[in-house]
Amino acid sequence: MTDTDPLIVSALLDEETQAELDAQRRRLFPSRRLVVGAHLTLFHALPGARADEVVTVLEQLAQRPPIEARVRAPFALGRGVAYRIEAPGLDTVHAAVARRFADDLTRQDARRPHHHVTVQNKVDGETAKATLAELVASHSPYPATVVGLALWRYRGGPWEAAGEFPFRG
Repeated sequence: MTDTDPLIVSALLDEETQAELDAQRRRLFPSRRLVVGAHLTLFHALPGARADEVVTVLEQLAQRPPIEARVRAPFALGRGVAYRIEAPGLDTVHAAVARRFADDLTRQDARRPHHHVTVQNKVDGETAKATLAELVASHSPYPATVVGLALWRYRGGPWEAAGEFPFRG
């Protein structure tokens, strides 16, 4: 029987950047809602029944070199805060996957990505506003590296790891 739960594709960040963003997410995210660590999602719902094809595409994309990135200023999400991630090379990765699965993309996954990592969400507006002010005051943009891609199964809340594809080029 084929597993049809949706597939999520995220970017793998270098260890130092991932550790920093994870620490902020643990500190700022409501603990009862924290089911996954900090992540930079490229696709939210690829077709689970086409998992073998998704893996093939990710393996092909892993032939490329790591992608230079920059963690930019935090911004408001309404009920949370995220950091903008500048990584033009990820647009190429997104476009390659989007072309392959064009007929199966959700509206969210079909549009041009705005790369970000959410460190706070699902809080009241005042809390989010205070968090944004705190993070803006203490943030200086810093370099990061996208070192690969990760594949996940969405299990109705938690994500189940389904593979990692480190960049090797």
